[in-house]
Amino acid sequence: MLMYKTSSAQEIYTLQKALQTAKANNPLLNTQQLNVGISEADIVTAQLRPNPNLNNQTLLLTRSASYPNNSDWYNAQNRQVWWQLTKVIQLPSQRQAKIDLAQKNTQLSQKAFGETERSVLQDVALKWLDVWTARKQLDILQIAKTNTDSLVSINKIRLGKEVITSTDLTRTALLANQYALQLKSNEQIYQNELLNLKFMLGTQDRIDIDTKDDFTYVFSTQLDSLLQQALANRSDIQLYKAGIQVAESNIKLQKSLATPQPILGMIYNPQNTIPYVGFYGAIDLPFFSRNQGEIKKSYIQKQQAEKGLQATQTLVQTELLTAYNTYQTQKKNIEQFKDLLSKSESILSSVKYSYLHGGTTIVDYLEAQRSWLDTQQQYYDTLQQYRQSYIKLLYASGLINQMAQ
Repeated sequence: MLMYKTSSAQEIYTLQKALQTAKANNPLLNTQQLNVGISEADIVTAQLRPNPNLNNQTLLLTRSASYPNNSDWYNAQNRQVWWQLTKVIQLPSQRQAKIDLAQKNTQLSQKAFGETERSVLQDVALKWLDVWTARKQLDILQIAKTNTDSLVSINKIRLGKEVITSTDLTRTALLANQYALQLKSNEQIYQNELLNLKFMLGTQDRIDIDTKDDFTYVFSTQLDSLLQQALANRSDIQLYKAGIQVAESNIKLQKSLATPQPILGMIYNPQNTIPYVGFYGAIDLPFFSRNQGEIKKSYIQKQQAEKGLQATQTLVQTELLTAYNTYQTQKKNIEQFKDLLSKSESILSSVKYSYLHGGTTIVDYLEAQRSWLDTQQQYYDTLQQYRQSYIKLLYASGLINQMAQ
């Protein structure tokens, strides 16, 4: 019986549950999510209209000889006051262009968050797999130690009956002690990986992983289908497409800003107690600056986004083909390895039976035990590589985001 049992107070995580939890609680994702809120605030700013401007100018008569009779410097007859209320008249096309650009930037932030989420989910999945592998290595090492401890107990009895020599018992006990030391080391590795996973999940609860999770998630393993899915929905593709939309909106905005915005207002101007009322108007004359630089830059930014999309589409095809080929190779490897497992089990049982009945030496048995453990460890190493290739295929196709839904 294994000594490492999962406590009922622990939260058990399948791979999919770990991804869902990380999506909701991962510290990095929670931080990056705020970028979407920041960009949404820019929409509010874009919708605001320019404030009116109130201007006051007061002129005082400084030569006292010019004062009217019986008046002081602060008398209304000795000053001129200028009150001017003006407002920039924002053209409807300019305001709408600003709003549209802010909305497109919000969509860009959402797509950028989706790309960050894809990377974080891959890291979480690989870390979950690290925990799974550490636990499996711990379990098979515990089985090996239990088998060796059992043999030590049997050999003590057999030594008392003088069936074996003390050397047989010493060798068996030595191997059991080696396994005990390895168990302590592997237990620490397992606990360390569990803590790393706990941080990535963003939880303070005690956790463990579901070692029975067999990774049987349904998705098409046809390369053409995966490629179509990746090119249509992968988050970095969506990010560049959103970037192109932002660039197009920015072109419209920069073109609209080439048109000067008029400033209109009213003036109230009491001069030496005589009131005057007037109107104010001003507009830039676009002789030199017509926003040519920003317009040109906006077109270059669109070209940059389009080239980035083309490069990313090529990269997606390369990444997906590499991930797919690796997945197929590892899948074949794990299928071929299953035959080695059954053979190592059969050999160990046969040698153990032969040793206990005097048909072989302790050296043969211990060698069979080590060979069994090596085969088991190699199998789980191969299985880890297979599952890593599966996770990377999900990442390359963009399906890993869907697993967290």
